[in-house]
Amino acid sequence: MADESQNALAVALFSELFTADQMLRNRLSKMLPRGMELSHFSVLNHLARFKQERTPAQLARAFHVTRGAMTNTLNKLEIAGYVHIRPDWDDARSKLVTISPAGVQARDAALAAITPLITDLVQELGSEKVRAALPILRELRLKLEVES
Repeated sequence: MADESQNALAVALFSELFTADQMLRNRLSKMLPRGMELSHFSVLNHLARFKQERTPAQLARAFHVTRGAMTNTLNKLEIAGYVHIRPDWDDARSKLVTISPAGVQARDAALAAITPLITDLVQELGSEKVRAALPILRELRLKLEVES
């Protein structure tokens, strides 16, 4: 009986996570500036936060996607003028990516567009509940990262 209870608990947890993730992604995608995808915003936000060049491979690892998927995203961002991609002078086989001034502006516009939604959600849930959930979600994420 304990196994069935644990299985039901696990299924309920991940069902809620998957559903919430899908619903949040759909809502955020609709709020982003025209032509920007959630993956574009995520990469721009990452580059803006860390303020240093990254290789496409480093970005792919950070986002847990294939190098091909990251290359596709970076190509779209480069065409839009949101990132600069240059050769790595120390390793000719590699490239380095940095956010452009236009990319910073696009990221800031996207952040301004989605902030009211995420702020309202946190406010409706209550700060205490969110603070209580964060360590559990962080621990789950770290456990999944170690196992991948």
